[in-house]
Order: sequence, then C-alpha cells, then structure tokens
Amino acid sequence: MTEPLKTSVCELLNIEYPIVLAGMGGASTPELAAAVSNAGGLGVLGAASCGPTRLRNWIKRTRELTDKPFGVDTLLPASVRRQEQVSVTGEPQQERSLDAHRAFAQSFMEEHGLDNQVNSLNSEAIEDDNDDGLVLFSEPFFRAQMEVIVEERVPVYAAGLGNPGPWMDQLKANDTKVICVVGAVRHAVQVASVGIDIVVAQGHDAGGHNSPVGTMALIPQVVDAMVDIPVLAAGGIADGRGVAAALMLGAEGVWVGSAFLAASEAGIYDFQKQALVDATEESTVISKSITGKPCRVLRSSWTMAWEKSELNPLPMPYQSMISDPVMAAAVSGQRVDVYPGIAGQGIGMIKAVRPAADILADYVQGARLALANRGID
Repeated sequence: MTEPLKTSVCELLNIEYPIVLAGMGGASTPELAAAVSNAGGLGVLGAASCGPTRLRNWIKRTRELTDKPFGVDTLLPASVRRQEQVSVTGEPQQERSLDAHRAFAQSFMEEHGLDNQVNSLNSEAIEDDNDDGLVLFSEPFFRAQMEVIVEERVPVYAAGLGNPGPWMDQLKANDTKVICVVGAVRHAVQVASVGIDIVVAQGHDAGGHNSPVGTMALIPQVVDAMVDIPVLAAGGIADGRGVAAALMLGAEGVWVGSAFLAASEAGIYDFQKQALVDATEESTVISKSITGKPCRVLRSSWTMAWEKSELNPLPMPYQSMISDPVMAAAVSGQRVDVYPGIAGQGIGMIKAVRPAADILADYVQGARLALANRGID
C-alpha cells in the first residue's frame, strides 16, 4: 500500500508530510517553525517585519531548535507601494494625508479607554532596524533582509507577497528552494517565469492578505496553469479533510496558517488564542483597516468603527502607522474586543490550544482517513 501523503513536495523539501506552516508575521516564530519541522512538516518563519539583525537571530534560534529543513517568509519591494516622491521641504508627500487618519485613531482610543502611550507592536523590530539605519518596509530594508537570507543559506525562502526574481540566481546557487504565494492564475504565471520551485494558491477563505477568488475555485485553476510546478493549497484548510480535498483538486500539499495560531508555540497572545477557540466560521471580516490591503481578520470594534468612517485606507505601509498604536494598546490591555487577531474562515474547527505536533498529527491522520474513505490509499 502506498502512502497517499507522499507527494512531490515531500521529496522537494525533504519533509515527511506535505504540510507547510504559513509564514505568519508575529506568530510563526522560531519555536513554532521548529515544532512543525520536528513533527514532519515544514516550519516557516514569519519574518516580514524582522530587521536583518533580528532575522539572523531568528534563523540561528530555529537551527538550535531543529535539525530539519525550515523556511523564511518575507514580503518583497513590489508588494508594498513605495512613496518616493518628496516635497520641496524634503517631507514625504504621503505624510500630508495622515492627519485625518491619526485623528480617527486617537478618537477611537479615547472612546475605548486605550492607553496611547504603549510602545508600537513593531518596537522590537524597529530597534533592530535602527541598528542598521533602516526604515521598516523601505527598499533598503527588503534588500538587507534578502542579504541575510542568502548569507544564511536558508533551506527554503517564501515570498508572501511580490516576486523574488532579482534574487533567484543567489538563492539557487545556495540550493534554496523558493516558494511564492499568489491569489490569481496570472500572478502564478508571473512568478513561475523566474524559476521558483513551488506556488501557494491562497484563496479568499484564508486569514491575512488573500485573494478575491475562493479557495476551491482557485486551486485547480492554478494547478492547471503551473503544469510542472507543484502547488500548495491555502485558505480555510483547518483539518485533514481539507488536506484530502486539496490533493483531490491537484495540489501537492497545503500551506496552513490559522490552525497553527492556536498552537502552544505560536507567538500570539493567550487572549487571542482563546478568541480563536471561541470563534465561529462567521467571526471574520475582510478589512483594509490594519495594513491598507484587504486582510481577513477577526471582526472587532476597530474594524466596525473603520467601516462606519468615511476614511479611505492608506497604502501599505502607511495604514499600519495608523493602526499599529491602536493594536499595541489593545494587546497591552488584553482587549479582545479591539484586536482579537488575524485568522481564516476555518477557525470554527479550532476547539483548543494544543502543541503544534498534535495539530500536525491530526492533519495527517484526518487526511489519511478521508482519502481511505474515498478508496485512495
């Protein structure tokens, strides 16, 4: 009898099961990534906001915790709208449009009793960046991140947004396997042309930045377009049945986020993990209020207030300058009503906070059972 979960992705990434941890910023820490890798999947660090110093430390820490393959996930320059035009005073023109947004955030914080003196959520990352004189999500910041990834010869690199084309020669010289997350067939075709190894087709069901196309519709269309490039399915895959469904649609594995947010090792707060356990499939909403891009998050007083406002979201990363103080104050006060977190539509299947190894084992067992019930072994 063959093992139905032994796919091309297992051989390509040198892993036991085709289950890959999504590189979720702030949540996919070295502890979580190592736990997933040690359990037979591929752990991926969510390093989008890590400056080069912190990123190098995270890679070192992951290697201390596991001798298995792991990955690093960042954003890339093309994925963030850069404001390079400068006024005659040398002040970025975009800064002029922040006043109304800042006033809205300040009013919200006062209305909800939030402490506006709390440090930024990204304060640790910013400290690391300042060591190198870098601005978060600037072009030099991205370049410095990629230099670390190349220098550290990480086994796997994942571009959560954007195209890694400019770095492909260096990554390939290190035998680093390259993954790109896409939300449309045309995006998959673009990144495939630079020689990446794996595409993640992430549908509308997914938490965080996702596609306007539903997961079930997106996966087979990306699979058909990729031909020889394996596809990982993402979006609402919250148990082993989702893995089986993804394989039936032609994917070679899955990219899982929300289920691992409820892992003991995940780098989010306990009150946010409990919010996941308490949530249902109706608890999420698509909002631009946090990052400026459409992002599936748990519904909150902040997202509802934003919807009622007449403000347009600012382009990334400027919207984060507005939301970050609010989210930081919510975290400090453990205000689940303001910032319960980011998650996909499969969260209704999360019933408890558990070790990552147990979560992955349930995925494997559930997938095998679902496939066996359909006569696939």
